[in-house]
Amino acid sequence: MSTPSTVLTIEDQPDIRRLIRMTLEFKGLRVVEAGDAAQGLATARRERPQLILLDVMMPGESGLSLSRTLAADPQLAGIPVVMLSALGQQQDVEAGLGAGARAYLVKPFDPWQLLELVDRLLADPAAAA
Repeated sequence: MSTPSTVLTIEDQPDIRRLIRMTLEFKGLRVVEAGDAAQGLATARRERPQLILLDVMMPGESGLSLSRTLAADPQLAGIPVVMLSALGQQQDVEAGLGAGARAYLVKPFDPWQLLELVDRLLADPAAAA
């Protein structure tokens, strides 16, 4: 039996983290969580997840800033990042993708849409969503 893929969720809202964890665990994925950017970066370095789900608006460092930090780190740069945000304007999406995210999902999102996106990026980490 193969080891399940690990997905790191960096999100300051516990209810959203819980929804994501339940959705991804339903598919047999291993989920680790962080509540802010600093904890998220430390967790990414420790866990080496196959995918990172990253909230844009968090207290302290923003998800956009953290995404740029991840992209600049040679050991973490290959991990696909999906931005999660209530900000859904075209310029918000472009800012997320410009900060290194492979995909941008607007909250509230459909759990099935999340699963489809996660499956696609885990199957092909270089894929643009």
